[in-house]
Amino acid sequence: MISSIRCLTRDERGATLVEYGVLLMLVALAAIVAITVFGGAVSNMYTNASSDV
Repeated sequence: MISSIRCLTRDERGATLVEYGVLLMLVALAAIVAITVFGGAVSNMYTNASSDV
């Protein structure tokens, strides 16, 4: 019983999938923060550019 539990704790096959999931979550969070922070400024920039044309 104890040897089977030790085997499960040493198994790292799913670790890569979890790491990719965490990395994807961090990229998505950074994108959401960037859009929230810079979204209004970029929208105003495009509005001013279109009214100048």
